[in-house]
Amino acid sequence: MPELPEVETIRRVLEPQLVGRRVTSVSLLNARVIAYPDRDNFIKMFSGQVVQKMSRRGKYLTIRFESGDRLAVHLRMTGQLLVTPGDYEMEKHTHLIAGLSDGNQLRYIDVRRFGRFWYLKKDEADSVTGQEKLGLEPDDDNLTALYLKSRLCKRKKSIKEMLLDQTFIAGIGNIYSDEILYEAGIYPGAKGGELSDEDIARLAKVVPKVISFEISANETTEQEYLAGKGQEYRNTPYLKAYGHAGRQCPVCGEIFKKIKIAGRGSCYCPGCQRKRNR
Repeated sequence: MPELPEVETIRRVLEPQLVGRRVTSVSLLNARVIAYPDRDNFIKMFSGQVVQKMSRRGKYLTIRFESGDRLAVHLRMTGQLLVTPGDYEMEKHTHLIAGLSDGNQLRYIDVRRFGRFWYLKKDEADSVTGQEKLGLEPDDDNLTALYLKSRLCKRKKSIKEMLLDQTFIAGIGNIYSDEILYEAGIYPGAKGGELSDEDIARLAKVVPKVISFEISANETTEQEYLAGKGQEYRNTPYLKAYGHAGRQCPVCGEIFKKIKIAGRGSCYCPGCQRKRNR
């Protein structure tokens, strides 16, 4: 599933290709991907809009139009957004095609069909996408040790579960929670309320550091992005913990282990991320 660094990469690649373009046509091949409003109104309102900019909130992308309307999308597990030439080969699981005034097309492809679109009119309150429930962004100046402590101090959930909770911090998933906890030296199964002040202080520094690094490492060109169908990311070789079960930790020499927490696989180093008895 694309997490914040991947979604931010998509925004940076697509925005220059969309800004200033008018939507000349909308072909909806699978209405299931439209969460709001209904199919006919979605097509009617989307058609003719001129793109002003593209923004991101957590794992959500929003295309903002000069009219003030906006189109939000969540890619979920397998969603892909591509800007392609009009004659580009059609992918099997293409569900939406928006023709653009420069002759290109914005296409949405999704094998699992879990991704969703929401179209909101100018000044319409967002009560449908779920973005209003999101926590702080990883680079928010308010994401301090004090903020983390206030949210963690009485929690019995593991810190791994907390990092996956989008109402706590927005945009972090299974991959980057492993990376963050390894960098911070925190055992993923440790309860939020068991973390020391030192743990929390490190976490406050590591969260923005890891996410910022992974965004930078993921930088790609429009051509590379399209060639990889929006699913190949350049930061994979830089991952230090995720997917490393059975490998040796380069810091302490211990072997990475994989455990399940709340049904999710978690890779950690038993040397650098020691389980504490409290």
